[in-house]
Amino acid sequence: MDQTSRTTLRKLAAAAVFLGVATPVTHAEKLAVEKDALKLGFIKLTDCAPIVIAKEKGFFDDEGLQVEVTAQSNWKVLLDNVITGNLDGAHMLSGQPIAATIGIGTEAHIVTPYTLDLNGNGITVSNSIWEQMQENDPDLDSDTPEHPISADALKPIAEELLAEGKKLQMGMVFPVSTHNYEIRYWLAASGIHPGYYSKTDVAGRTDAEVELSVTPPPQMPATLEAGTISGYCVGEPWNQQAVAKGIGVPVVTNYEIWKNNPEKVFGVTRKWADENPNTLVAVTKALIRAGKWLDETDASGKLVNREEACRILSQPNYVGADFEVIKNSMTGTFIFQKSDVQDMPDFNVFFKHDCSYPWYSDGVWFLTQMRRWGQITEAKPASWYDETVKKIYLPEVYKKAAASLIEEGNLTDAELTKTEDGYKPATTDFIDGLGYDGRKPIEYLNSFEIGLKDDPSLAGK
Repeated sequence: MDQTSRTTLRKLAAAAVFLGVATPVTHAEKLAVEKDALKLGFIKLTDCAPIVIAKEKGFFDDEGLQVEVTAQSNWKVLLDNVITGNLDGAHMLSGQPIAATIGIGTEAHIVTPYTLDLNGNGITVSNSIWEQMQENDPDLDSDTPEHPISADALKPIAEELLAEGKKLQMGMVFPVSTHNYEIRYWLAASGIHPGYYSKTDVAGRTDAEVELSVTPPPQMPATLEAGTISGYCVGEPWNQQAVAKGIGVPVVTNYEIWKNNPEKVFGVTRKWADENPNTLVAVTKALIRAGKWLDETDASGKLVNREEACRILSQPNYVGADFEVIKNSMTGTFIFQKSDVQDMPDFNVFFKHDCSYPWYSDGVWFLTQMRRWGQITEAKPASWYDETVKKIYLPEVYKKAAASLIEEGNLTDAELTKTEDGYKPATTDFIDGLGYDGRKPIEYLNSFEIGLKDDPSLAGK
């Protein structure tokens, strides 16, 4: 919105007050954005939903923002476009702002005021691998096997291939993606070594008993069907697509690997955030409203807006998958097999459970996994983890946006995240039962049987 338009709005508002008309002041009048025409990027996954919904339901418009939302071919291209300014901001892997800021891969200071969602991923194996897993564990040879399914039955398959001088090939979407850390976590919890990164091994295959490679999310099913990989970890709808096409079986979701784990964030460069502070608050306001809309339920707990969201997301310019495929997980149902349909109301979370707040403890978890697998090549003291996430996560922006929404009546105080230090309570909600406390990164690192260990004395530094 240009200055002339804002002046006109102010005159109209003043006239309304003079005449006694109860006309609310517009959002744009309340927050003078520095930049009102924005271009935001996303990857074709259902967890881009808050950005898409903020546009389609007019939440960006309410903040005086004219937003173009454009699909990107892969995560690297997306990040590069944010860094160069071709995009103002984007739907990002939670690990991307962290990795870029500390210099893993593409180096740039990226920040985030908002977590887009929790959960939303799965690990799928080919039909052939699933049959072999069933042979190794007869309990899996059931129409409705017990969940969660560990990688225990996969271990003999990996070992047999190693004995033949081969490695089980599996895909993930990006080296610093949640998917990479989740599939590594799942494998390692069953004693399968997924490999270390190092200064000389940027593929992360040192000591690996399986070989992990990068495949863009929409290409996962076709790559599995071609036999290039035998399994993958990806977000929806690309696990449900494997079921729909009859080419694979999802065996575990990331909700089961780590209950209510952070998945994607909204990211911008530090420079952009500094130059456009009001605009960043305005964008965050619109995203919070979108997340709340996506998680709205009726008195029975049914998600009331998800089917509409799925129809929007199914459009070719957004996710572009069939409505029915997107609808499965987005409406609280996850299909492992056609005989094994599970209610998973929290498979996709966009607002509840304090989802959207930028928790420091979420960032620390990603840092611990980067160190566990060697992407962070040198040991760091515990204080470094805390200091690093505070350069990247922007709770002050989130709080300002939330306070404005409360003032406007679009959020209640009860819905505001309450925290003293930005760290979630310690949890053991992992598939291996290990405890995680973001305030104790060194102790957490050293609790794993497989993974790099650091000197315990660093915990006190």
